[in-house]
Amino acid sequence: MKSLVILLSGIIFCSAIFPKQDDDLEKSIARGKGIYAENCMTCHMGGGEGVPQTFPPLAKADYLTQSPEKAIHAIKFGLQGKIKVNDLEFDNQMPSPGLDNEEIADVMNYIQNSWGNSSEKKIVTDKMVEAVKK
Repeated sequence: MKSLVILLSGIIFCSAIFPKQDDDLEKSIARGKGIYAENCMTCHMGGGEGVPQTFPPLAKADYLTQSPEKAIHAIKFGLQGKIKVNDLEFDNQMPSPGLDNEEIADVMNYIQNSWGNSSEKKIVTDKMVEAVKK
């Protein structure tokens, strides 16, 4: 009987927590889509494909999955110098778009869950963005 109560409590707890994270992620992705359209689409294009030899792709980009902290850093502080994305080298400058930590988290959540990318339901939070230092 005790085992059944513990099991049911666990199920209720999980059903209360995990849908909230999914809902928070979906809301963040929706906000991020608008931020992306306003700040990123000009260079990285509407489908995240980038511009060959000029601006790196965000769609199916190993740079995002292998080092999300570097991607957060690039959005937060801008980026200058060579980077490698999907075995292609890019050497251009990306100015900081001047977003706050929550906006950066939202756009990261959008990018990481669009165009063939998957964050596996892991949400980027403003606290994670705040932890990335120059």
